[in-house]
Amino acid sequence: MSMLTPPGMGGKKYRITGDRYPRMRRPRHRRRIALAITAAVCALALAGWGTLQLIDVFGGRGGTAQAAQDKKKCPDKGGDGTKPAGALVAGTGKPLPKPADVTVNVFNATARGGLAKTTADELKKRGFKVGKVGNAPPAYDKKIKGTGVLLGAQATSEGAQKVLGTQLAGAEPKTDTRKTGDVDLLIGDTFKALAEPAAAQKALTALTAQPKTDPRCRK
Repeated sequence: MSMLTPPGMGGKKYRITGDRYPRMRRPRHRRRIALAITAAVCALALAGWGTLQLIDVFGGRGGTAQAAQDKKKCPDKGGDGTKPAGALVAGTGKPLPKPADVTVNVFNATARGGLAKTTADELKKRGFKVGKVGNAPPAYDKKIKGTGVLLGAQATSEGAQKVLGTQLAGAEPKTDTRKTGDVDLLIGDTFKALAEPAAAQKALTALTAQPKTDPRCRK
């Protein structure tokens, strides 16, 4: 009988008797355990991410990123995702005004008499509001060589002036410092008459028609 201290037994002495021996423990493989734990954590993380994706899809939020991308490509969509009726005034998001919303002052800048009144009467028949009617101010009287001039505030250049311009082809748009929304129609030397009603209406319809958009925007 002898006392032995086998390696790996924590310094303890064991008595060996007969043919029975103490069992020897193998050293633990810490690296293998650490790798197993890491793999388990990664698997749980992937499972959680997949669950969140499914919740987003079935909860209706899966298309949020795509919707944001589509909105960049569909600037004509309103805040509720619908498209506003008609073309928009540049930089305002507002639809072009209707003839009934445009006040026109008609001034004759030629040497021919009666043009302002007859033109104003025709514009009134076509749905425009008529303001002042008479001879052109000195700055323009007998000085317009073309068909005419459309004069108004800067804010009218993309709205009221364009709508009025459908009634007189070739009129030159200009702006001044007025603060009101009315527009002056100054009749020039080569003016003969307003555009034919059918042609004017066709031009007005084309101006206010829906612009062509990406098919994905037509919802």
